[in-house]
Amino acid sequence: MTDAPGTTALPVEGVPAPRVLDEIRALRAADRPTHGGRLFAYVYDPGVAGLDELAQAAYAESAHVNGLDPTAFPSLLAMENALVGAAARLLGGGPGTNAPEVVGNVTSGGTESLILAVKAARDARPDVAEPRIVVPVSGHAAFAKAAHYLRVTLDPVDVDPVTLRPGVADVAAAIRPETVLVAASAPSYAHGVVDPVAEIAAVAGAAGVRCHVDACFGGWALPWLRRLGAPVPAFDFAVDGVTSISVDLHKYAYAPKGVSVLLHRNPALRAPQYFAYADWPGYTMINPVIASTRSGGPIAGAYATLRHLGEDGYLRLAEQTRAAVAGLADAVRAVDGLRLMAEPQSTVVCFTTDGDPDLDLFVLVDELTARGWHTQPQLRYAGLPASVHLTVTASVAPRVAEFGPALADAVAAARAAGPVALPPELLALAGTLSPAALTPELIGELAAGLGLGAGPAPDRMAAVNTLLDAAPVALRERLLVEFVGLLQRPTW
Repeated sequence: MTDAPGTTALPVEGVPAPRVLDEIRALRAADRPTHGGRLFAYVYDPGVAGLDELAQAAYAESAHVNGLDPTAFPSLLAMENALVGAAARLLGGGPGTNAPEVVGNVTSGGTESLILAVKAARDARPDVAEPRIVVPVSGHAAFAKAAHYLRVTLDPVDVDPVTLRPGVADVAAAIRPETVLVAASAPSYAHGVVDPVAEIAAVAGAAGVRCHVDACFGGWALPWLRRLGAPVPAFDFAVDGVTSISVDLHKYAYAPKGVSVLLHRNPALRAPQYFAYADWPGYTMINPVIASTRSGGPIAGAYATLRHLGEDGYLRLAEQTRAAVAGLADAVRAVDGLRLMAEPQSTVVCFTTDGDPDLDLFVLVDELTARGWHTQPQLRYAGLPASVHLTVTASVAPRVAEFGPALADAVAAARAAGPVALPPELLALAGTLSPAALTPELIGELAAGLGLGAGPAPDRMAAVNTLLDAAPVALRERLLVEFVGLLQRPTW
């Protein structure tokens, strides 16, 4: 008995290595391009020749090293401490600063860093039976995930529809005796703006509450942009009251995925982050992060990346990124019918339509995709319109001149195609249906009508996004779970 090629991960007979690699390359051909400056989400490409090869070689050197026990593998401990020191120094900590005792750990990504920041804050207050965290609605969804996992109540704070930032008075009003953590973003993911961190940290400190700055998304880029003269507001450990900061190295430090750093102002603040357990007959468990076994590959890849690029390299990349942001923003301003959600402050360009009924934003996204530009649509929320998010990296800079004409052409094509016309009864259903009323049969009918099912998602997603955009948040979440669940089925 033999298996057809590529149909199972566990064939009866082993497959030769070259053929396995060919199969992976064939599968990868369907993916969005991770290099070349045409994908504005999910990946971070500096466009530096040879950097991938260096990071991959370093990754391979330490792929089988286990971070579970730092005494067994001191190489990994040394590299992790070096990464933490670099992040701390960049973000206002270390000897001779306002935060000389900063400590931290490497995690698998921003979500893990945020979960651990919430855990440390929660566990530092065992006297609070029902802990709460205060987070602007523009804060990353990982805060909501942390609250859900850790049984902490999330108190959201609205943002101003013009500035896209929370009001400090609103943050202060949301703090209760049960609040264990207040959060701010530097910058926010959706719109790329920096929250008023100094003011938020001040009201948190006055209430005796920790303040975490989520700098996962673009926080690594902000100090370099400041060195280039950008008016970056204070957001790091130079701000009194900031107790912890998270920053992802697999974003604007351009390290392989997944590497993030969670920093605390001092060891006492970090202590509740750890999990230790000795009440069983096996080895005594002590974990600074969620995982026990950790591959050394990502840490070594990040270490090699930082060592190779150095400060001068990151400054050059920030300069290229800043130029790309400015060019893309100009391209948006030049197209009739579009407007920026905010003047770019970091590494994001976010735009929406100006209310033209003939220009459907989700159709525009599909038209850009058809032209090889992969953007990220964001659904409307609490008075904020649907928008298009562009995460801008250094590799985008050489492509900026191409983007303007492509955007204008895509807008013209979207106008010619007209808005998505879902059946009125379907839109009415989306506005009134409760998540509990979604039966498997109804989900199947909805999915089939939208072209969703087993296998890859359709090339054009405007109809799906239009339905999700019309649905209330709770129904939107349930539909997303069901639709993605249709894609994630085992191959037998």
